[in-house]
Amino acid sequence: MSSKVTEIIRQWSRAGLMIILVVVVTLEATSILQYSFSRKGMQEEANKRAESQLEATQNRIMDIINQTEAAVRNSVWIAQWCLNVPDSLQRVAQRIVEDNPVVVGSTVALVPGYLPRRPLFSPYVFQAPGGELRFSSLATPEYDYPSQEWFLKALDSESGYWSEPYIDTGGGDILMTTFSMPIKDYRGTTAAVLTADISLDWLTELVGNLTVYPNAYNMVVSREGKIMVCPVETLVMNKTINEMVAHLDDTAATNKLNATMLSGEAGHVHIKYRGSNNFVYFAPVERTGWSMSIVIPEDEIFSSLKKVGLMVTIFQVLGILMLILMFRSMFRHYEQNKKLNEQRERMEGDLHIASGIQMSMVPKTFPPFPERHDLDMAADIVPAREVGGDLYDYYIRDEKLFFCIGDVSGKGVPASLVMAVTRTSFRNLSASEDSPGKIVRAMNDSLCAMNESNMFVTFFCGVLDLAAGRLRYCNAGHNPPLSLTETMKMLPVEPNLPLGVMPGMDFKEQETAFSYDDALFLYTDGLTEAEDAEHEQFGEERMLDAMHGRKGAYSHLRNIEERVKAFVGDAPQSDDLTMLFIHYLGGEAGTKSLHLVMHNDVKQVSRLPGWLDTVAAKLDVPESLLPGLNLALEEAVTNVILYAYPKGIYGPVELDALKEGNSLKFVLSDSGKPFDPTARPDADVNASLEDRQIGGLGIHLVRSIMDAVSYEYRDGRNILTMTKNI
Repeated sequence: MSSKVTEIIRQWSRAGLMIILVVVVTLEATSILQYSFSRKGMQEEANKRAESQLEATQNRIMDIINQTEAAVRNSVWIAQWCLNVPDSLQRVAQRIVEDNPVVVGSTVALVPGYLPRRPLFSPYVFQAPGGELRFSSLATPEYDYPSQEWFLKALDSESGYWSEPYIDTGGGDILMTTFSMPIKDYRGTTAAVLTADISLDWLTELVGNLTVYPNAYNMVVSREGKIMVCPVETLVMNKTINEMVAHLDDTAATNKLNATMLSGEAGHVHIKYRGSNNFVYFAPVERTGWSMSIVIPEDEIFSSLKKVGLMVTIFQVLGILMLILMFRSMFRHYEQNKKLNEQRERMEGDLHIASGIQMSMVPKTFPPFPERHDLDMAADIVPAREVGGDLYDYYIRDEKLFFCIGDVSGKGVPASLVMAVTRTSFRNLSASEDSPGKIVRAMNDSLCAMNESNMFVTFFCGVLDLAAGRLRYCNAGHNPPLSLTETMKMLPVEPNLPLGVMPGMDFKEQETAFSYDDALFLYTDGLTEAEDAEHEQFGEERMLDAMHGRKGAYSHLRNIEERVKAFVGDAPQSDDLTMLFIHYLGGEAGTKSLHLVMHNDVKQVSRLPGWLDTVAAKLDVPESLLPGLNLALEEAVTNVILYAYPKGIYGPVELDALKEGNSLKFVLSDSGKPFDPTARPDADVNASLEDRQIGGLGIHLVRSIMDAVSYEYRDGRNILTMTKNI
């Protein structure tokens, strides 16, 4: 025994080591995946933050740019009007500086030679450091404004030109950039250039305050690559970005970055600088040719990830230690859990078998009595669990239909056992007793004698004399059945106690007449108390609405089941649902009619000749008409059986015969898809086989034999009426 235990422990130890190894590998793989996804997420976050900051800064720069351009454009017409009075041009420049706080200087520079008496003329107005306006002239040999970029480029630009940043030694003596536009006189000749200067001190302050990450820094370069803003002040306006390539590790990537920035594109790249990796995000400033960039060290982005990674490693080690302890505990409980699982599987198997046995105890074949023409019946039971406590039963003895329906209190296995006892008791007692009251009384005494669990059964028992059309019944605390005669109403029932409550009880029996086409619908409270997701019940009102209209028994049940299913939706079934529909077709109708219920199986056609013989005998139909009538009915019924219902779907086919005076009517009805056979044109029987169209011969034959054929679609049913004059 000890060696066997030792071997088991050894096997479990090996298994445990393998499990721990798998867990370690899994944790490491998970960590790698988490690190990869976290790194990707942080990279995306950095991208969004940098791009958002660039966009916000670009918008603030463009506010200054737009204000400056608007100041110049709004003054073009004034400068144009003052061309003939040169001394007033200084007032134009003064107005631009006074009215626009972003503008630090302005001039109207005449094209050399435009005014012969003044070959060079450029009055300049600018703000002194204290805010005072000062006036000077740019028309000096030292400055030579006609050779300046802001003048030359503006002459060729219709929409205006932003100059490269420069230090204006002839005017404001500060680092600035100039927006200039040409002015044409009324003849269309370019006469002057109107400018507005803006200082770049605000740009340095604006860009320098970008704080995407603590150690990130920012740069702005001009269209020619000059460094306009940079943390290293000695580089500003002294170096270009192309001259800085030699100081970087990855010259190829840097050259590509410089070319992309100077071409006015936006994006981000990864470069190496002084042994560390950096992400560079850049975007252009519209109309100026400038490009902004943010440089973020890679370590700055992922610094928190490294700290998290260290914490994850510590927790993984702790987790593995806990796993070892848990494995020891699992080893102790393994056998116990194994036994519990085996017991549960046996119970599930037993419940499945019990469900099959329970369902086999109730009739499940419909129509139940295909050889009879005086009954149309259907029933169904849907348990809320694997097994339930609802029951129904019926059978025919001595031309009497014995039937019942019941609902056991409670659910599950106990209810199913009481259900089985109740159904067996009904069969045994009704085999030799015709009185529903006596049957129910004996069943109650029997259940009370063995009812130690105090369970009870609501029960309805009925005996229908098929020949006399008399229904005797006894109710034991069950829902009153629905009676469908000329009106629809609940069948009157005595308020007797349920079965199993008290022995020796006297159950009152009741009786009512049953005529041709009368029906009885029996159900358990699982129908009316079916709840939707909001706990609203289906109720009697919806049940009554679903029962409107004349249909076959099977069609009635399918219709109300679909109504309940649509109402309940996805809510779980709360109680067993059982229904039984009895449609009486015996007795004499007011117009001497007979009824035949079939279903969509071609084998059912063989029932027609015998039924037609019965019709002929009861309705005095000449025997000479029977072959033709049989042929016409076979054609019509076969067409419905083959085409009315989808393949694999059960569907009833009903045929009524009635005599009105000298006319014999056959009414064929079904609840399949709408189809009017009378709408098809008559087949051309004289055409050759090659020219004859497929179909149409059946209805042609029916029309040839019958004196009148009509179709209508009413209450969801196809109704074909065929009349033969006798």
